[in-house]
Amino acid sequence: MFCANCGSENRDDARFCLSCGSELNAAAIPAGPDHALRYTIFGQTLPAVSIKLNSGESIYTQSGGLAWKDTGISMETNMKGGFMQGLGRMFSGESLFMATYTSNRPDQEIVIASTFPGSIAVVEVGRQPLIAQKSAFLCAQPGVRLSAYITKGLKAGLFGGEGFVLQRVSGQGLVFLEIDGSLVERELAAGETIQVDTGKVAAFEERVQYQAEMVRGFRNILFGGEGLFLTTLTGPGRVWLQTMEIASFARQLIPFLPRSGSD
Repeated sequence: MFCANCGSENRDDARFCLSCGSELNAAAIPAGPDHALRYTIFGQTLPAVSIKLNSGESIYTQSGGLAWKDTGISMETNMKGGFMQGLGRMFSGESLFMATYTSNRPDQEIVIASTFPGSIAVVEVGRQPLIAQKSAFLCAQPGVRLSAYITKGLKAGLFGGEGFVLQRVSGQGLVFLEIDGSLVERELAAGETIQVDTGKVAAFEERVQYQAEMVRGFRNILFGGEGLFLTTLTGPGRVWLQTMEIASFARQLIPFLPRSGSD
């Protein structure tokens, strides 16, 4: 079963979690398909997810992620997994503390809103952990574990568009991810490779090979307008692509921002 506190997998007959030491009880998540979670994603420019929880059901999000909730849902803030795991989350763009929301009544609603214009991807985490861009995590069921992931290879870290530290999502259950712009999900066959503009990779299964490749051709480098490197993803596995990135969007706004001392 999976620990409801940190998301780590344990033996079905275990009484305490081997990772965080929490007692495993009825709140622990069985190591199998999760119970169906009732949710609705609404909004176009700034989407949000509405989740209906029955008594005893929980979700967690980073501190400050709540939009609104019914009074039958209680909140508990903790480091979820301990200080070291919380510190790793900070390097991957999330907060040190996480907030767990648990329903004490049937049919209680909680709404978690995105922080940037785009989309929300819903992924069931199971045998294949996910690697996601920084700050992609929105909320998840308790059996899902969020941690830092260090990219493999110097080029991927320097030129892949996301840096050396990404987010690793493992465990069991549903996770909701923030996507910049519009979302496209693709299933890559074994050996199939796609080239993606840096920063347009939102997430991919851990088994997918993630690398940075230099653009070929002198004129392409000088006049192509796409930079020196492209990100390559090689299957098998699923990938989630996005049509924009926050950093690029922010750079486009800089010329229009007022400067100090100007009218």
